[in-house]
Amino acid sequence: MTHAAGQPNTSIRVLLVDDQHLVRSGFSMILAVEPDIEVIGEAADGQQAVTAARELRPDVVLMDVQMPVLDGIGATRQIVDADLAKVLILTTFDRDDYVFDGLAAGASGFLLKNADPDQLVDAIRAVAHGHALLAPEVTRRVIQARLSLGTPGPPAERPQVSPARQRELARLTDREREVLILIGRGHSNAEIARTLYVGEATVKTHVSNVLAKLHLRDRVQAVVAAYEAGLILPGE
Repeated sequence: MTHAAGQPNTSIRVLLVDDQHLVRSGFSMILAVEPDIEVIGEAADGQQAVTAARELRPDVVLMDVQMPVLDGIGATRQIVDADLAKVLILTTFDRDDYVFDGLAAGASGFLLKNADPDQLVDAIRAVAHGHALLAPEVTRRVIQARLSLGTPGPPAERPQVSPARQRELARLTDREREVLILIGRGHSNAEIARTLYVGEATVKTHVSNVLAKLHLRDRVQAVVAAYEAGLILPGE
């Protein structure tokens, strides 16, 4: 499917990437009925995904993780580094660390392949509009798996924090640290505002300050940073 030249681009342009044709077809049928979403192309492996992203310039790439030639992690890194599109990773959780690595590679979020169609559509819209997609229960599972990889001792052991990160964390005010912890627990701005008894505009300011002081791209990275810094233990 191509985008007609000269046609106003008011819809969210999506590239589907999965090595299973049936999976791509299923997603395509789900998205075809949405008036504000247009599937502009498909790819069967990561290398095809990078090439298609360069040619088609989608708004969002739905990216599978385990694929031949080039996996979804490598493809995500290339697409994000070249600023070609935002990436939403799809996973079956065969390998939790793949998902974490995908987020580290620059993905805007991730979604389980067995998510409801409405969740898929909402996720695409959220990512297209610049929001990091956070599913708290999934995020915690991913980070718990990541923190336990190659780490001796109990899974709940607090990780080592680099001196650079410690200095950045020290720059946070007490309220900004509270906000970071709540972000790490998957709270939305509205939920943080209710918890701290402040307005949403104030929360947005705190979130922006946290991201700037810790040199983080988005809320997904903030969640990872909160866990890696030991501000939250997996399962909290």
